[in-house]
Amino acid sequence: MIREVITYPNKLLRVKSKDVEQFNSELHTLLEDMYDTMIAEAGVGLAAIQIAIPLNVLIINIPNEEDIQEKDELIEAINPVVTHKDGTQIFTEGCLSVPGFNEDITRAQHIIVEYFDRNGNKKTMECEDFLAVAWQHEMEHLAGHLFIENLSIIKRKKFEKEWKKKIKDKN
Repeated sequence: MIREVITYPNKLLRVKSKDVEQFNSELHTLLEDMYDTMIAEAGVGLAAIQIAIPLNVLIINIPNEEDIQEKDELIEAINPVVTHKDGTQIFTEGCLSVPGFNEDITRAQHIIVEYFDRNGNKKTMECEDFLAVAWQHEMEHLAGHLFIENLSIIKRKKFEKEWKKKIKDKN
């Protein structure tokens, strides 16, 4: 089922998500709905808080060379924790909760993440480049942050001004 993606400045996006305690059919339904929503919105990642569910759940599905998102490449991460990060990279990011806005963000180049799959099995993933960016971006959502908070003061003020105008023009 496709769910509504909440957008900035919705206050729920500032909520710190809680750990999942039960790996059950309710969680599986949430993961399926998140996948349907992410694909419908043409995203590469989605955190549960973006559909107003404050749980430490995220999904990532990086497109392949043909720009196709293979479902068997889908990462479902429950209660993820970054255990290591190093290096830096700058990547132009966008966000389903801040539609139509893209900006260069500095993130770690290489990370190691520990998480649980949908059945409660512990996993470790080492990644770099775009996949590392996607992980860090989605995990920021779980902590109640948005990528726009990584902008310089000047860029952030410019964004806020343009965003307010965009919302005003919409209404």
